[in-house]
Amino acid sequence: MAVRFPIPRMLRWLCGALLLAGLMLGNVLGDAQAEWDFSLISRRAQALYGPLGEGQQRIDDWQQLLATQKQSSELEQLNRVNRFFNQRMRYVEDVDLWHQTDYWETPIEALWKGAGDCEDYAIAKYFSLRHLGVASDKLRITYVKALRLNRAHMVLTYYSSPDAMPLVLDSLIDDIRPAGQRKDLLPVYAFNAQGLWLSGAKGNQKVGDTKRLSRWQDVLKKMQAEGFPVESIN
Repeated sequence: MAVRFPIPRMLRWLCGALLLAGLMLGNVLGDAQAEWDFSLISRRAQALYGPLGEGQQRIDDWQQLLATQKQSSELEQLNRVNRFFNQRMRYVEDVDLWHQTDYWETPIEALWKGAGDCEDYAIAKYFSLRHLGVASDKLRITYVKALRLNRAHMVLTYYSSPDAMPLVLDSLIDDIRPAGQRKDLLPVYAFNAQGLWLSGAKGNQKVGDTKRLSRWQDVLKKMQAEGFPVESIN
C-alpha cells in the first residue's frame, strides 16, 4: 500500500474526510445482484482511458467469473474471487502506477492496468462479492498494519455472522484464513456501506458512517462514469 505515514496521522486524515460533504456512499454501483452491462462498461472505459489492450480480456474474464459464480456457496465465491484478483493483478505502488501517493482504483481500472496496491485488491473483491449477493454487513474493507512488513496494508474481511471471527482475503497470500491465524496483521479500522469501525481492546466499535469518506466517494463516482448503475444499498 502506498500510504506509509504513521497510523495516528492516518486516523486524523480519516476523521477529516468524514466531515466532507456528499452522500455518494449511501449509493452503490448497482443493486447487489442487478446485472451489469459489460458492453456499456467497456465502451465507457475505452472512452475514459483509451484502448484497454490486454485489460479487455481481464475484464471479460471478470464478467465470466461473476456469471458462473452466482449459484455457488459464499465460501466458494470468496475463494474464487480472492484468487482471481490475486492472480490477475500484480502489486505496484501508487506512486509508480499513478504518480500519486495514494490512489484508489475502481475494479475496471485495476483490470485495465492489471496492477494496483493493497486497497485496490480489497475494493475489487468487495464489489465482486457484493454483486454476487454477499450482504454488505458481512464484508468490511479493513486497514491493518502488516507487522512483518512494518507498513500499512488493506485487506477484505468476511463475517459469516456478526459475532464470528472474520476470514481475511489478502493480496499477500491466496489462502483465506481466520483473522486469529493472521498474527502478522494488526487491525486498525474497517468500513463498508453501513459504517466505520475502530479496533481496540474491547473489540470493534462502530464510530460513524462512511457517507463522506472522500476517497471512497471518488471510487463510486468513477464507477458511475464507467457505466455502473448507481442504486441504494440497504
